Amino acid sequence: MTTELKLRHPEKAHRPDNPVQRKPDWIRVKAPTSNEYAETKALVRKYNLHTVCEEAACPNIGECWQQKHATFMILGSVCTRGCAFCNVATGRPDQLDPHEPDHVAEACAQLGLKHVVVTSVDRDDLDDGGAGHFAQVIRRIRAVSPGTTIEVLTPDFLNKPGAIAKVVEARPDVFNHNLETVPRLYRSVRPGARYFTSLRLLLHVKEIDPLMFTKSGMMVGLGEDNNEVFQVMDDLRAAEVDFLTIGQYLQPTKKHHAVERFVPPAEFEMFKRQATGKGFLLVAASPLTRSSHHAGDDFARLRAAREARSKAGGGAE
Repeated sequence: MTTELKLRHPEKAHRPDNPVQRKPDWIRVKAPTSNEYAETKALVRKYNLHTVCEEAACPNIGECWQQKHATFMILGSVCTRGCAFCNVATGRPDQLDPHEPDHVAEACAQLGLKHVVVTSVDRDDLDDGGAGHFAQVIRRIRAVSPGTTIEVLTPDFLNKPGAIAKVVEARPDVFNHNLETVPRLYRSVRPGARYFTSLRLLLHVKEIDPLMFTKSGMMVGLGEDNNEVFQVMDDLRAAEVDFLTIGQYLQPTKKHHAVERFVPPAEFEMFKRQATGKGFLLVAASPLTRSSHHAGDDFARLRAAREARSKAGGGAE
């Protein structure tokens, strides 16, 4: 076990090792080398920002940063949870940076972003879970980069009354919160969270603003079966969620949850057909799909799908 792992994931230090399996050909990606990647990285460093692209070791970082797309991670770089799938550092969280909203907004403007995704670590130590900081970031982006549409990917705000409303009232264009996995696996995969709390969060967003786009994502390959995946789809549609993403879980280190299987591309196509048939406005499902992957293009498709459904007599939902 390395010193880095001890520092980054102290709660995982005494877990048994899970050997990291060799990835199949359909999952391998090239190492990032483009000039645009280097420019995006330099801008992130200039403003002392964090990105989930780096912190979570996203396999799509080369593609996204080459296109100058980045998912900004606010509220510091240290999470108060210890999810078994996640590579974000855990432990004592950072102090909030009061300049972070300005820095995120300025980075959006310099990158010329049409669409930005803002996510965060969990901050159970804060009275509102960081919801007020989310709202500040949204408002600063609106002021500094008014042409940028905004997607937030929030934590669950567990036991933080009023937090969801704070974020919704700041008017992001998309409110995303990931269920991550099926209910049966929550204790081992997402032990600090509650499945129905996350589901209720998504429904509450629609109760506050029925026209706000909502989105959720899940990983497969953690040990779920397909019927459980279909049940999550049904639960999300009952919560009126518009957009579903499904991707392959990839194990960051030997101390993280094991990959139980690599789901083949044809099975993701089946998931997409099933979810589309259940009424989602948009579905993205592939081995390398991640919540923020192609988020800008997907937002354009999401709006177009709502307009088409409305014209066809299906209403705004």
